[in-house]
Amino acid sequence: MKITDVSVTLWEWQDIPPTRYTKTVASSGTRSTQMGLLRIRTDDGIEGHGFLGSAMGSARYDAPYVVDAFKKMLVGQDPLNREHIWQSLMRRTRSHRMPVVGAIDVALWDLAGKAAGMPIHKLMGSFRDKIPAYASSAVLDRPEDYAEEAVKFKEANWAAYKIHPHGIAADDIRICEAVRKAVGDDYKIMLDSTWSYDYPDAIRVGVAIQEMGFYWYEDPLADDDLYGYTKLKQHLHIPIMATEMPTAGPTSYAPWVMQQATDYLRGDVYLKGGITSCMKTAHLAEGFRMNYEIHHGSNSLNNLANLHMIMSLPNTQFFEVLLPSEVQKHGLLNDIVPDSEGYVHAYNEPGLGAHIDFEMIERNKIAEF
Repeated sequence: MKITDVSVTLWEWQDIPPTRYTKTVASSGTRSTQMGLLRIRTDDGIEGHGFLGSAMGSARYDAPYVVDAFKKMLVGQDPLNREHIWQSLMRRTRSHRMPVVGAIDVALWDLAGKAAGMPIHKLMGSFRDKIPAYASSAVLDRPEDYAEEAVKFKEANWAAYKIHPHGIAADDIRICEAVRKAVGDDYKIMLDSTWSYDYPDAIRVGVAIQEMGFYWYEDPLADDDLYGYTKLKQHLHIPIMATEMPTAGPTSYAPWVMQQATDYLRGDVYLKGGITSCMKTAHLAEGFRMNYEIHHGSNSLNNLANLHMIMSLPNTQFFEVLLPSEVQKHGLLNDIVPDSEGYVHAYNEPGLGAHIDFEMIERNKIAEF
């Protein structure tokens, strides 16, 4: 089997509501973005798919880059040689354009599953067929807004609720207090401060939420503050979650493990270079008896790729559902939805098992590369 063609269809995703997840990065209002459908075709007639772009980031420049930079390299290769292709992509990009590497790798895994007639998680070796979901908030206006939302998901049987707060220490503590009071002492809640604090504020918030029994403390310091995270972990007993943003692939995690700067490792196919890359890090984490918690994949197809990985991993606890849905779900007819008990289930059709909305993409097509 050989790759015969690589193409990207660019389409417009319209009327995305204003949303914010960090102190500094926010949409300015209702807007549109550009998404890309990557197709890798073979001489056997099998086609693998990946998505480029997200509600918060356009694929406008990545779409032509895929074809200009990588089509000649990919055409003629055996698509099942994923490790060889991934290593070649990483050498050429030198860890830049990781979403492009991720989309190509996801498409190759999709293609391989279709060729084998089995879902990706079976191809990798399944560990489970379902996992609990947690709700991951946007930035909301008031502490009581977070509290009301957390109660809603607790009553819907979701496993946990994670707060993306305002990024101001005193305000964030009040938000956490309101949520803990609303859901009671036994419900799992987490804080993702999105790299907002200096070290003194990170300590203040950390002490407060560990006394409230929070389940983990995520990204309080700048994403590259290895020294600060090492100190923070020494002074708190709440589990620390870092490493979402380093984008250099599996080797970027080594100093975090060796310096004991985080309790869990973090990753997803969009930021970390695809399934091939993430599985390397997941197994690294397992070797140190650390969790590898997979965060939101930035678009619907990447979330599905994340789910396949989770189904094959013993050291992941949850599936993250980033809110609100209308900002996160686009392009699939069979997007991921937790059941009445708060679980998301494995997809068992060949490859990703994605039913892509090709008609919608065609209606909103901007360009073909």
